Amino acid sequence: MDVRVPSSARPPSQVTELLQRWTDGDELARDALVPLVYDELRRVARRCLVGQRRDHTLQSTALVHEVFLRLIDQKSVRWDDRMHFFAVAAQLMRRILVDHARRRNAVKRGGNNITVTLDERVAPAKQRELDVVALDDALNELSRMNPQHSRIVEMRFFAGLSIEETAQAMGISPATVKRDWAVARAWLYRELAGTTPL
Repeated sequence: MDVRVPSSARPPSQVTELLQRWTDGDELARDALVPLVYDELRRVARRCLVGQRRDHTLQSTALVHEVFLRLIDQKSVRWDDRMHFFAVAAQLMRRILVDHARRRNAVKRGGNNITVTLDERVAPAKQRELDVVALDDALNELSRMNPQHSRIVEMRFFAGLSIEETAQAMGISPATVKRDWAVARAWLYRELAGTTPL
């Protein structure tokens, strides 16, 4: 299922204005922003957690709260707009999920890796679940080879941004996003094919 951050859920100008005021040090703007983006971040978190084991200890609410705690510590970020905010939030969600998986794997050496479910845009129907650590390793490798491709995957997969929203957040054309998304998706499929049965 393809869950996207709804562009119309909150007036983009209102969110952008609050982000810019927060950037300028206005903590009241940050506090006013929370209820405007909370539900959207919960949808993104649920999307990131789809396909997790039933006994997974990290839930969407906890993931969103952890993201907010880390966002509050981001002192040097200059928020451009809501797309930039959700792109950073997606990066943080990825980092939190990977850190959680690595801690769990350290405790249970080799057992019960955390999995995520990929939709058909990244993996074919027969290969939807894979280890989040393997995905992170592949994205890190992709980032070394082509940082733009890695960021596009992060925004499309973790944040659920559309082609147009990703293009806007990255300052590139939708055609470039479509092309790079197709290349990155194919590369990831080849890299991850060995981590899950086809």
